[in-house]
Amino acid sequence: MPSAMIGRSVGTGIETASCREPDRRRVSFVVLSCNSARVIGRCVRSLVAQSPGGDGDEIWVVDNGSTDGSPDLLRALQSEFPDIVKVIFLDNNRGTTVSRNLALRRVKGEYVAIVDSDVYVPAGTVDALIAHLGADDRTGLIAPRLIYSNGQLQLSADEFPTVLRKAQRFVALKSMERRMNLMAPPTGIQPVDYVISAFWLMRRDVVNEIGPLDERIFYSPEDVDYCVRVWKAGYRVVYDATVHAVHDAQEISRGVRPLTLSHIKGLAYLFVKHRFMLSRRRLCERVGRFASQGLA
Repeated sequence: MPSAMIGRSVGTGIETASCREPDRRRVSFVVLSCNSARVIGRCVRSLVAQSPGGDGDEIWVVDNGSTDGSPDLLRALQSEFPDIVKVIFLDNNRGTTVSRNLALRRVKGEYVAIVDSDVYVPAGTVDALIAHLGADDRTGLIAPRLIYSNGQLQLSADEFPTVLRKAQRFVALKSMERRMNLMAPPTGIQPVDYVISAFWLMRRDVVNEIGPLDERIFYSPEDVDYCVRVWKAGYRVVYDATVHAVHDAQEISRGVRPLTLSHIKGLAYLFVKHRFMLSRRRLCERVGRFASQGLA
């Protein structure tokens, strides 16, 4: 499918016609890019390398109105990998939900991966995640351990965010991560409340069942909302510490800036939608976290 310039909004439903496409793919990667010239080439090439023999996967990159030269880099990547890399160019920043949903309507893979442009993936990571996902059909979403480019572990899996927990992450995330890195690293595969959307892997049938990202959230916390919906649908969200990806995090919402205000608005919407704010206990009970996992 050729690249597209899109200058208007589209509907919210996942396109089901793609299920009837003849050229099925193994994994459809959905990469969101905005002024990512420094990192987008490394990200895309690491995803191309995940497919044995260089084919079988597809990479949908949605460029969110970039002005830094990354659109030219994406056109070059599309020319270099015409059977794999597909680009949707937007004329302005549509946030994280509307933009990703544009690509989700077009995916053909048996598996769907949501990937941030500042993530790069070591060889074998996707194969391992597919194997672990396929071993337990109760798992709806799986994510690897994320490390920063300096090798430090990122706090990418967390509990459902109450007001207090969100405040802690906002003002003291780096301190929390420093303490975490002084402790024994996580091991094995375990269910968690949610994982940030820097790297997710799901079966496409699960994506079709749960539906698109909630477009009433512009930037964040769309990841928390989607993980809650995975739990509500009867699946588990799983953190796989046996494999990793590198997150060269740009952290564009740090500090008081427009995206921070959007984040606060999205968080208020999340609390109203899922009926929790000061405690996660009742939400966990509603989605089966306590009953099925023994977490008190």
